[in-house]
Amino acid sequence: MSITALGSSSVPGPAGARHDLSLAPSAPPAAAVTTSATLLLNATYEPLCVVSGRRAIVLVLAAKAEAVDVTDDEVHAERVTVAVPIVVRLTRYVRVPYPVQVPLSRRAVFTRDGSTCVYCGGSATSIDHVVPRSRGGTHTWDNVVAACRRCNHTKADRSLAEMGWSLPHPPGAPSGAAWRLLGHRTVDPRWREWLGMPDSVSA
Repeated sequence: MSITALGSSSVPGPAGARHDLSLAPSAPPAAAVTTSATLLLNATYEPLCVVSGRRAIVLVLAAKAEAVDVTDDEVHAERVTVAVPIVVRLTRYVRVPYPVQVPLSRRAVFTRDGSTCVYCGGSATSIDHVVPRSRGGTHTWDNVVAACRRCNHTKADRSLAEMGWSLPHPPGAPSGAAWRLLGHRTVDPRWREWLGMPDSVSA
């Protein structure tokens, strides 16, 4: 099985046969299914990706995944009623090659720094280049931090040495399975325990 296969409308059965696992045409899916997103975990509980609620239900009905956490909403298939899942886990391990580095984005920087200004500890509203770009600073993980509007404006294009400021710790690229999901979507609070994210962190 591959991640590409997870996006298919049918799944392989015995001896390569494929079975259509679409929801019954006579039972329109609930609105929650068409608008919801489900966190997909590997068999080892490692976060893999986010799939639609409909796709998650198809995987569960095919016994390719099991529901780990569900909502109060239900969808009716041809012969069964299934709760709309928030988190599902594959029943078989999938090996997936991931990029070496997490894509740099405003959302991911805020999440890495806990939505806190690295200079004063206040609420972050912007990102700042530690070494200003006007001075050759790069737009890379080790030179971008979360900052509040006041500190960002005060620092402007000056260096930390000129300001007499220091960082609590050197910024760097985050790592770990959870970070592959960040920077691309809003993280559902109900996924946090599976992503290893504290409740205080806003994505």
